[in-house]
Amino acid sequence: MSLRTKLLLYWVCLHLTFALTMAWLLRNDRLWLLLVELLLLLSATTAFRLVRHFFRPMEILQRGMELMNDQHYGANFTLTGQADIDRIVSVYNRMLHHLRQERLRIQEKHFFLDKIIQASPSGILTLDYDDRVTLVNPRAEKLFGQQMDSLSGKKLSEVDHPLAEELNRLETGQSTVLTLSSRRRIRCVRSEFYDQGFPRTFFLLEELTEELRLSEKAAYEKLIRILSHEVNNSIGAANSLLHSCLYYKPQLREEDQPDFQQAIEVVISRAEHLNAFMRSYVNVIRLAEPMRQLSDVGQMLEHVLRLFKAELAERQITVEWIRETPLDTMALLDRNQLEQVFINIIKNAVEAMNRNGRLTIRMGSREKRLFVSIEDTGGGIPAEVKAHLFTPFFSTKEHGQGIGLTLIQEILSRHRFDFSLESTPGRSTQFSIYF
Repeated sequence: MSLRTKLLLYWVCLHLTFALTMAWLLRNDRLWLLLVELLLLLSATTAFRLVRHFFRPMEILQRGMELMNDQHYGANFTLTGQADIDRIVSVYNRMLHHLRQERLRIQEKHFFLDKIIQASPSGILTLDYDDRVTLVNPRAEKLFGQQMDSLSGKKLSEVDHPLAEELNRLETGQSTVLTLSSRRRIRCVRSEFYDQGFPRTFFLLEELTEELRLSEKAAYEKLIRILSHEVNNSIGAANSLLHSCLYYKPQLREEDQPDFQQAIEVVISRAEHLNAFMRSYVNVIRLAEPMRQLSDVGQMLEHVLRLFKAELAERQITVEWIRETPLDTMALLDRNQLEQVFINIIKNAVEAMNRNGRLTIRMGSREKRLFVSIEDTGGGIPAEVKAHLFTPFFSTKEHGQGIGLTLIQEILSRHRFDFSLESTPGRSTQFSIYF
């Protein structure tokens, strides 16, 4: 039984007693009846007012609980002029003000955080309590090559992408740099935050491809300049002395002169070879800016393949063309530099296949961009080698200098052409360029 009911019951019983007393007095003494009626009226009025004032704070609290339950923090109660009730009203109004300000602050922070996540240059991906994707910002969508709708609600093991496979292997708190498409390098961090007292996982993805490329470029350019300077100075002086030594040949015995001349010429030849070797590196760092002109990419590829015609025939390598029709094969580029790119790619493919292979050249359009794909059946690139591709001075060839892919990367980057090198170990390798 509530306190209100008890008070009302007491009030009814009390005044029922007064009513019975009035009935008795009605029969015996009319004067006392009048006095009792006045007393009864005064008592009822006083009791009603007291009960009303007594329950007013409770009504305020009840109404306040309903407003808070509805999360409606904009209403305030007005003061009544009664000290006890006004103290409750003041406390309640202050509490609502603080709740209103706190909710506004949280909303603003949430809005600000959402703006940061959407505009962040780093990819952000969060999982729910069941490790299913709940949020993917635009940068992460670009890294995955998929929209939020196709990723949401899936576990990482259910997402068909190499990046998802690598992220799924990370432990909480672990950070690593992943290599995708044989050139894209992405730093991945797996961490967790608490939501309603329970941990949830999130990933930070930062693409380091261009940053690392520029860092590596600055390092190998400095190294090549130092080596080139020292080698050129030494070779210049050495060649001058060696040629001067040949003037002393007539002073030797006739039977010693051939050996002397041959020895000096061998040293001069090796010095010139070293000089040419250094020039091949210098050419990479002294690469001129592209002189772009409208060129036919298909025609350019046909021209490059003619250079390899004899070697392809000797190695019994077949060439297969796959072209979309109709297809516009014109693009703005530096013809000489792009021809060098195609020569290096096809040369690598031919050497990888050695004999009895198939070279497939695809030309088509993706997202309104012309692309060329050169695929060989050379058995693919081993996993331990893929991570080092496009690294300056790295080569798997016995006499390789490790500048072929570096030169390709430098030329294509200066043209701002996207490219990728995909390989399936034991099967094939595919180099794609998007103009």
